[in-house]
Order: sequence, then C-alpha cells, then structure tokens
Amino acid sequence: MEAEPPLYPMAGAAGPQGDEDRLGVPDGPEAPVSGDQEREGQGSPVVRGRPGGSGHREAWVRGAIAGASGMRGPQLDELVGAYPNYNEEEEERRYYRRKRLGVLKNVLAASAGGMLTYGVYLGLLQMQLILHYDETYREVKYGNMGLPDIDSKMLMGINVTPIAALLYTPVLIRFFGTKWMMFLAVGIYALFVSTNYWERYYTLVPSAVALGMAIVPLWASMGNYITRMAQKYHEYSHYKEQDGQGLKQRPPRGSHAPYLLVFQAIFYSFFHLSFACAQLPMIYFLNHYLYDLNHTLYNVQSCGTNSHGILSGFNKTVLRTLPRSGNLIVVESVLMAVAFLAMLLVLGLCGAAYRPTEEIDLRSVGWGNIFQLPFKHVRDYRLRHLVPFFIYSGFEVLFACTGIALGYGVCSVGLERLAYLLVAYSLGASAASLLGLLGLWLPRPVPLVAGAGVHLLLTFVLFFWAPVPRVLQHSWILYVAAALWGVGSALNKTGLSTLLGILYEDKERQDFIFTIYHWWQAVAIFTVYLGSSLPMKAKLAVLLVTLVAAAVSYLRMEQKLRRGVAPRQPRIPRPQHKVRGYRYLEEDNSDESDAEGEHGDGAEEEAPPAGPRPGPEPAGLGRRPCPYEQAQGGDGPEEQ
Repeated sequence: MEAEPPLYPMAGAAGPQGDEDRLGVPDGPEAPVSGDQEREGQGSPVVRGRPGGSGHREAWVRGAIAGASGMRGPQLDELVGAYPNYNEEEEERRYYRRKRLGVLKNVLAASAGGMLTYGVYLGLLQMQLILHYDETYREVKYGNMGLPDIDSKMLMGINVTPIAALLYTPVLIRFFGTKWMMFLAVGIYALFVSTNYWERYYTLVPSAVALGMAIVPLWASMGNYITRMAQKYHEYSHYKEQDGQGLKQRPPRGSHAPYLLVFQAIFYSFFHLSFACAQLPMIYFLNHYLYDLNHTLYNVQSCGTNSHGILSGFNKTVLRTLPRSGNLIVVESVLMAVAFLAMLLVLGLCGAAYRPTEEIDLRSVGWGNIFQLPFKHVRDYRLRHLVPFFIYSGFEVLFACTGIALGYGVCSVGLERLAYLLVAYSLGASAASLLGLLGLWLPRPVPLVAGAGVHLLLTFVLFFWAPVPRVLQHSWILYVAAALWGVGSALNKTGLSTLLGILYEDKERQDFIFTIYHWWQAVAIFTVYLGSSLPMKAKLAVLLVTLVAAAVSYLRMEQKLRRGVAPRQPRIPRPQHKVRGYRYLEEDNSDESDAEGEHGDGAEEEAPPAGPRPGPEPAGLGRRPCPYEQAQGGDGPEEQ
C-alpha cells in the first residue's frame, strides 16, 4: 500500500530528497513511528488540526519543540518527559506541611501583635493617668487646661463607646474581612498612642472614642481568627481523609477541638504578657520620679475590704521631680514604634482567615441579615447560659487592675510597687494559660470550673482581709494573690474562647458569637466604670454573686447538652451573588458550609422547565429582575 502524502512537514527534518521529501503522518489520533524515525528523534506524532486530549497535546508540544530546536530523542525526553524521581505523595506531604507551618506563623503573629498592642496601650494609659494625677505636674505643664476633666472624658469614651459595638461590629468584620479588621483596629490603637505627643482635648478625647469603637471589633476578629486557624490546621493535617467515592469528606463536628485548645492557649499566653510589657515604662522610667509610700500614703486610713472608692486619702502629689519633656517624648516614641511594629506583624505575617470566595459568601447574605443575626442568636440557650460567664469575665479582669492592684496593693505598699504587682499577675496568667492544655485529657468543664473555683476562694479571702497601710510585711501575700488571680483569669479566658469555638464551628456564625461574647465583656467593664466609687465590700459581693451564677448557669448548659437538647439557631441565608459571569453561577458550590450541607441548602437546584416563559424575558443571568419584570411575571434566575 502506498503511503499518503505528508500533511504537515516538520521543520528541520531534512531528508535525502530535501524539502520535497519531508516526513508526514496519516490521518488518525497518532501516527505509527518507525524505528529509524525514533532513533533520529523524529518520532513525535503530528496530528491534523488542533490537538485534542492530553496525549495529543503532549505529542504536539514535543513535535513543536523538536522542530524548533532540532533536539533528538533523549534530549527531548529529558526536557518534556516526566521527572524520573518525582514522588507525588511526597510532594503532597511537603505542600501540606508548608501549609501547616503557615498556620502556625499566623497564630504566632496574631498573638505577638495582640500582646504588643495591649502592652503599649495599657503602659501609656497607666503612665498618662499617673502623670495627670499629680497636682504639680498639671499646674506647671498645662496650667488651667483642665487635665482631670479631659482624663474623665477620655475614660468615658473608652468605656462607654463599646456599648454600641453590637450594632456595627459584625458589619465591619464582614465588610473589611477578619484580617483587615484586626489591622484596622491595631492602627486605631496606634493612633491613640500618637495623640499623646500633643495632649489636648481635641486630640485625646476623639482618639479615645475611636479606640472605644475598635475594642470589640478587635477582640471579635481575634477570636474568630484563632478559631479559623485551628480549623485550617485540622484540614491540612487530615488532607488524606476521603470517603468511599474518593472525594474529600467533611470532618466530624468538634474534630478541630484539640488544635483550637492549643492555639487559644498560645494566644492567651502571649496576651497576658502584655500586662508585664505595660510595666516597662513604669519600671525603667517613671519609678525614678515617684515619692515613696510614706509620702503618698500619709493620709490613707483603711485599705482592702474596708476601703471606699479608689485610693481615698491618697496624696495629690506623687512626683518627686517632674520628668523632662524630652524624656517623655523619647518614651512615647518608643511606644509608638512598638505599636507600628504590631501593625506590621498583623499586616505582613498574618494570612487571610478565609479564601476570597468565602469572604464573598460571608458578605453576600445581605447587610440587613448581618445586622440582625447577632440579636437572633439570643434564642440559642447555650449563649443565654453563658452570658453570666461573659459578664464575669469583664468584671474579673478589671478587678485585677483596680481592686487588687490599687485597693489592696497601692493602698498598702505604695505606688512604686504597682508595676511589680501587675507583673506577678501577668506572669501567673501567662503560665496558667498553658494549663488550659490539660483540657486535651480532662473533661471539657474542668478548666473553666477550676478557674472559677480559684477566684471563688480568693474572693472569700479578700472579703475578710484589710491590709494595714505603709506596712510591708504582708507584701508577699499581695504578690501571691495577684499571681493566683492571674491563674483564674487565664483559665477563664482560655476556657471560654475554646468553648465558643467548639460549640459554634460553622464559619458563618463565628464572628457573631465572638461579637456577643466581647460585647457582654464591654458591658461589664462599663458597669465597673460606673460603680468605681462603691465600697470594696459591695464590689466583692457583686463579684461573688456573678461568679456563682456564672458557674451554675454553665453547668446547667452542659447538663442540657448531655441530655441531647437541641439548640435553636437562626438560619443563615444563602449567599445572593449578583456578579455576572462569575463561578457562583455554577450549580455546585465548593465553599458550601457545614450548616448548608446539613440542612440541604447546598443541594443543586432543579433545572427550570424548557419552553417559553410568560412575560418578558429577564435582562440577563446572575441578577434579580427589576420591579417591572416582576409585575409582568418574570421571575429571574435567582428566584426560580
């Protein structure tokens, strides 16, 4: 049989007959290759027209490279052939190992950023209030500007503004995204630091109001971020788990709990160190200018449980010499640099909490629904039972800074030892945050109830203890009490955040849940701010009642869960995408949530019946019909 004439002559394949004797291939998917052609490097099949499947595409590429470069068989195989030592399973393992290391980097960066941010904020606020308290400093530096009035309005802005945070926090988090909300909130804290270069009413008070608006969004986004990182780490650690059809199966509920517990322990271990970092300006700068306790506590008559308000009888002059303005500028510049470093940590080292398509999903449920959903979650009995613990969590952290540190500590051993008391609290809380890891082996209620038990015991002791002013023999008791209170605080914070991440693991609900948690904390802190002038016995009684109510309510919730009482959760609406030509117009949704899968919301919709539809045709896919089209009977693609 005679060979067919050549179809596509191959460049560079000069035969004995010159250009008219080029090699060709017959019709078909592949051309038979002779041994001589294979030895000469001309065995690459050439197909008619455009290459079809993967085999045709590879053959077409080999032919093109061989024709353009004149490569022979072994050289061509080395260039385009499969890598001889390639191990797909090993490469996949390395890929997910890099992913897990990236998640750890995100957790450490977020923890360090939160520690630096709150260390700078608390340190600057503490130094500022001490300086402005001194009567001589106010008169010499600022004259009749009215610093006490400015400070009271600044504290009011910080404590009162978060009351409205429930209205805007979920909207801000969904609008900016979790990571960018963290970055924006840290930037507002840095703005507050920068305004202290020029202390005036129009700089301090507006920045304090802005900071108060950022408190709840920062903490809600932080809690959401750490929870998402635990879920991602679990996903990257169990990437081989597949169902019977070879598809990736949804992890069982609560499977990310061990990783969440570890990550929350790391985060709060870093965060509680911020109280120690905040004392560095006090230890290395301000303590050199302070009077000793014999001067500052000269008119103080009672401390501890017998005291009223905050430091009644404390001397109005606490500075022995006034610090130079240049030295104050240097300290504030260092604090500003640390705040800027915290911003860079969040910006540069923290990865995104969600994929871009997931971010679009979270925003596409409708801004009205996003606004309403925090209020609708009140119908969930689990949240209602945890509200007393949320309130107590705000009470106890402020009692550590004002009750123990000031009412018991400064009142008896002097202002110069305030920094060391808070360092003891910070180190005890940071070390005890790692005790939360015991939850890996103990039942879930144990760490949270243990923290409540430590605080209950300390509250009883403090209720009957009144240290004598200007007596240092009992100072070691203060340090032990501060450290033990830090232990209870750490178990409380770590246990609550871990519990919320376990109970509410759906990605559509986490920002709402953490917003509710930290909003109740802000309400509790505002209540403490209003009752700062109460007697210490009244404060301890409120703390004791709230703690007992919180523990009983929490145990009641755990009992309901063991009985299998189903919580009533509000339904999250399906995303309504209005982007034309985007992948969301496809039927399958790769970002289907657990809640959608369980309730059947993620199932494919039934195709519309063929044939003409009454009324005018919709103007295009991927959008809702206009009111005129709706009146004419056109439903549009999204309402079929």
